[in-house]
Amino acid sequence: MSLLFEKAKLGNLELKNRVVMAPMTRSRSIGNVPGEIVATYYEQRSEAGLIITEGTSPSPNGLGYARIPGIFSKEQTEAWKVVTDKVHKKGSKIFVQLMHTGRIGHEFNLPKSAKVLAPSAIMAKGKMWTDSNGMVDHPTPKEMSKEEIQSTIQEFVLASKNAITAGFDGVELHAANGYLLEQFLHPSSNQRTDEYGGSIENRIRFILEVTKEVSDAIGKEKTGIRLSPYGAFNDLFPFEETHDEYSLLAQKLNELGIVYIHLVDHSSMGAPTVEPKTVSAIRNNFKNTLILSGGYDSQRAEADLSSGNANLVAFGKPFLANPNLVTKFQKNLPLVNFDETTLYTPGEKGYIDYPIVS
Repeated sequence: MSLLFEKAKLGNLELKNRVVMAPMTRSRSIGNVPGEIVATYYEQRSEAGLIITEGTSPSPNGLGYARIPGIFSKEQTEAWKVVTDKVHKKGSKIFVQLMHTGRIGHEFNLPKSAKVLAPSAIMAKGKMWTDSNGMVDHPTPKEMSKEEIQSTIQEFVLASKNAITAGFDGVELHAANGYLLEQFLHPSSNQRTDEYGGSIENRIRFILEVTKEVSDAIGKEKTGIRLSPYGAFNDLFPFEETHDEYSLLAQKLNELGIVYIHLVDHSSMGAPTVEPKTVSAIRNNFKNTLILSGGYDSQRAEADLSSGNANLVAFGKPFLANPNLVTKFQKNLPLVNFDETTLYTPGEKGYIDYPIVS
């Protein structure tokens, strides 16, 4: 019997298998509200024991990309209820990933009153897409004041409460891929001289405060977090203290008692390989569920589950064009390749029109 298809516990939840659908931005939420096709997209992929949604902003300031959803308004919360209802009817569990883009945003993608915020006023290298002006350079963000840090924490709390109202089983805090929470971790993007910058203890402070406030508000068994040590996304790269910082962060997250750490390895996409000693330190310092993701196939997933390296395994790209991925794994059926040209385009094409095998 394959471990991948066995039931598993995640805090108080029972998952029908150990397959997790990883969070993937798809840019289909017109007006930043998830519509009917978004609900259909997740319903189609509900063979996964756990679905983690695409990055969803807890704040108008965090809507850095075109057409990504939020969960800070009543309209957005009501729309997400349709998604969670469809997924639950298929017997799956679903967490919403809360992603504040921080400096990886542009005013052309934000509501009029919103601002591009970051730990420090340091522009990220590179460009991003805007529907109004095409590809543009990243702007120089506004350095967050202490008042803005505190208000942003409360935005995460409100979004988390909205998520529970919307029927989500929990939230995943996106502290990976170069977005706001991770921006506080890196000395290249965080050059503050107050209690939120400088030492490792100070750089992890914002993440820990967000995590504590969220877990206090909705329950630690409903709070997870995603980390990407040694990642190379959005102009954030490994640094000298990466191992020590993530080791301490895992220890502190364990003390908070949250339900999982979702550890992503981007080496399959060209980033440096996550150091095995760092994965071991996180595994040893964090006693609850560890989800691993990054370039997995079913055989590699089985190996890491069998060895105890992971409790659950997340799959991203394979789910894009293979809605019933679990069935394909079980029956050893060939996987369909996804259309890269439709990853972030609006509409149904390349989104909900991939074949579902019986």
